[in-house]
Amino acid sequence: MNDATQIETDRLELRAAWDDLIAQLEEARDVIDSPDHYAPEPTSRVLAEGYRYLAGFIHHGLERTFHADPQFPSIRNALSIFNKSTIENADAIYFYADIDGRNRYLIKGKAADFSHWRGEPRSAAGPYAPQYLIFETANGPMSGDTGSLSELVPGFRTGFGTLDTASLIVEDNGEFELLLGPEKPEGYQGNFICTRKGPNKRNPEGEDRYATFISGRQLFYDWENEEAIHLSITNLDTVGDHPPALTPQQCASELRKMGSIVKGHMTFWLDFYDKVLNVFGSHGGPEDGRYFYQENGYNKPNVASSDTGGGMSTNIYAGGLFDLQDDEALYIEATYTGDPVYVSVHLGNLWGESPDYANHQSSLNLHQMYMGEDRVQRWVVSHRDPGVQNWLDTTGLPRGFLSHRWAYSALPAAEDFPTIRAEKIKFDDVDRYMPADMPRLDAEQRAREVGIRQAHVQRRYRVF
Repeated sequence: MNDATQIETDRLELRAAWDDLIAQLEEARDVIDSPDHYAPEPTSRVLAEGYRYLAGFIHHGLERTFHADPQFPSIRNALSIFNKSTIENADAIYFYADIDGRNRYLIKGKAADFSHWRGEPRSAAGPYAPQYLIFETANGPMSGDTGSLSELVPGFRTGFGTLDTASLIVEDNGEFELLLGPEKPEGYQGNFICTRKGPNKRNPEGEDRYATFISGRQLFYDWENEEAIHLSITNLDTVGDHPPALTPQQCASELRKMGSIVKGHMTFWLDFYDKVLNVFGSHGGPEDGRYFYQENGYNKPNVASSDTGGGMSTNIYAGGLFDLQDDEALYIEATYTGDPVYVSVHLGNLWGESPDYANHQSSLNLHQMYMGEDRVQRWVVSHRDPGVQNWLDTTGLPRGFLSHRWAYSALPAAEDFPTIRAEKIKFDDVDRYMPADMPRLDAEQRAREVGIRQAHVQRRYRVF
């Protein structure tokens, strides 16, 4: 039994840790009002969304600390409707689990009809598996944790392996298993990602490196019929064991780590938007940086890397900014080569949150949009519904992010990357830019499409 002296010591340590957490949250809060941290120009909506953005990182930080144990892991949402950020993909479940690459882990899942993963036609009726599934392992903190763009230095984070639906071995009934570990068992023929790497070229005499987390995406096309895959993870080296009880010392450490994560992400992503994407135009024109976002235009499509703040390794990205008056619209068209497994466009506010994609058509993927025989993708961004299928609803945001993704299991050569352009037009001229075969939707049809979105998002993030 603890004596009174120890209890008082613990009480003071926990109060000090709590005070440190609150101090870091206050510093994170101050970012919302700080031009020195590249906060968006304030409006009533921007400020309100800024506080929600901060609250999302508090939600994220809580799970990342008290509920993350590589010895007894569980797979959790890295981003969701409760914590949006990083100009995230409205079609995605982002998932992760902390691991210790010295241990062995078994991930299990069961997919609904997955014939499209094999390049076959989908069955006549769902439910279907998500359009795409990918697992990736890495070490180091997650993007944004440190609050410093030094994370983007090559070698800061190491990738250990990737497995997606192009090579995932799945039983006929949809069940699959993925083994993670520092070495592949002799004779093992199933899905496997190695979680150990030897010393690198920069430090040939160094020690072995081990993965510290697994992450991935489930990407949805058909929001009406595709179903999320429940994933479980088991540490095979701790089965039947149990973690020790929480100690005051561990609790104090987690409180301080939580504050550090929240503050880190609040500063990192705004710094990233300014310096890497140049969303405020403070670093010269687009020729000064290949990732630079253009107003009512796009940067050159590029692949995910540490330079882009991470991202799914099979993605090609393009992005820009829309800035529209009530009587204006943005016409966008793009082309791609090959056969990407996933294609989409998403909007975002200036904090990097996706708008309300359940109740607004603020994103579209290749299944939801129309593309004619000329294979040109066409969209229009506007504040009002122009009555065409490929409309992206700004939800009233006068200015925000544009984000496009094309995912390939095997990336094409750079000269075969997608192309994309945009042109600001008058809202009343939208019909002139749309081909004759572009489907027109009336208010009732649009409401049905939104209803599909609302039901899907509830299913995607249900907790029972």
